[in-house]
Amino acid sequence: MKTWTIFAAILSVVVFITCKKGSSKSDNTQTEVTLADKVLTQNLNYPWEILWGPDNKLWITERGGKISRVDPASGAVTPLFTISEVVSQGEGGLLGMVLHPDFSTTPEVFVAYNYLKSGAYTKKIVKFTYNGTTLTNPQVLLDNIPASSIHNGTRLAISPDKKLYITSGDASISSRAQDKTNFAGKIQRINLDGSIPADNPIPGSPLWSYGHRNPQGLVFVNDRLYSSEHGASTNDEINIIQKGRNFGWPNVEGFCDNGTEPSFCTANNVVEPIFAWTPTIAPSGIDYYNNDAIPQWKNSLLLAVLKDSELLQIKLNTAGDKVEVVNTFYKNAYGRMRDVAISPDGKVYIITSNGGNDKIIEVSKG
Repeated sequence: MKTWTIFAAILSVVVFITCKKGSSKSDNTQTEVTLADKVLTQNLNYPWEILWGPDNKLWITERGGKISRVDPASGAVTPLFTISEVVSQGEGGLLGMVLHPDFSTTPEVFVAYNYLKSGAYTKKIVKFTYNGTTLTNPQVLLDNIPASSIHNGTRLAISPDKKLYITSGDASISSRAQDKTNFAGKIQRINLDGSIPADNPIPGSPLWSYGHRNPQGLVFVNDRLYSSEHGASTNDEINIIQKGRNFGWPNVEGFCDNGTEPSFCTANNVVEPIFAWTPTIAPSGIDYYNNDAIPQWKNSLLLAVLKDSELLQIKLNTAGDKVEVVNTFYKNAYGRMRDVAISPDGKVYIITSNGGNDKIIEVSKG
């Protein structure tokens, strides 16, 4: 009996450490349905954002500046608007997009893109109005965010209390992430009219959190905000974003567990990720799945992965503050995956990022 008790204790520690550092295992506790996948649309050119619109269409951005609507029944793409000011350099261009939560009565479209401002590569957030045919009435909400050919971040999300959140990478200069006066390496929070909320951490500043390297995924699950973030060669992260908190980059990568990281974390109130991958997988867009159509995916983040060319199911615990299991789907089947969206009936749509002939993949119950 003593031998078994000691073995069980050792085994539990091994499982905990393995999960903490980024393992993948199977979850057999739920009834599973067969999955069916197909190419819905192709011939896209570096799409960045995909989301489900209240008009029951998929809305997408492409880095060159084009915004389109896609019919999920036929896959037909209808170009909606091209932003001529967009300058696509490397990973930059037209990136994140989100629609107003009351779109039927307030048809506003929020986008983030890179452009040249007096010769400097810069990012700004612009709000358009959708008139049923095209986008009109551009209003700049936030400007002067440093941009680069790498590390732009740039995913958008609107909270239940209707604040706009924006991820911004360090724009290739890591020291910016710890500088609270610099817009790079941050997650920003503004009102939907571009004004600064009175309860932001720093009065008059859009800063919500800092110490970010390149966060490319952002999703609200009720009042909790999850983000996926690229590490350098180690420690890609899933984070729960907290008001005013430091997420460590470049002084900390992943958990506070190496060299000077523990002391920096203690001195700077650093938030550790809830999950990390080493070596890196290059995580991009995320969405939250809680539909009965694919029951084994309920209460999970779905993560589009670039470097490892796969879709990950990140099963959360009931409280939503820990990762229970990570499962891999479609590895190397469609190439690099950039973003994911979920329809009200539980279908999943993934955009690829291979260039020239990118696709929308539909996943549904088989």
